[in-house]
Amino acid sequence: MDIRDYLVDILLTVVMIVSTLILINRFWQDLTIAIAAGLMMLSLGGLFLSLQVKMRHLERSIVIRERILRTNLEETTNRIADKYDMAIAHLNELIGEYSKRMYR
Repeated sequence: MDIRDYLVDILLTVVMIVSTLILINRFWQDLTIAIAAGLMMLSLGGLFLSLQVKMRHLERSIVIRERILRTNLEETTNRIADKYDMAIAHLNELIGEYSKRMYR
């Protein structure tokens, strides 16, 4: 996990937490509400970060699977082309043999 990829999200999470604490500052009489709101915003920011990490992991796995499928498709195409060429060559040999027999 490269921190540079998630730096913007981490910064936005910190801004979200700070803004929540500033908003809750009006309720400074009740510390429980302030702590609960701060923890709620922290967990929400963590959820967003976790979701982004999972989506990037999913994106990487899709790219890897696409490469594997592309490689397998190319190999299959080459095999089919080789078999097709062999079948055509064999048919040409048979046609040549029958042509020789007909002209004898």
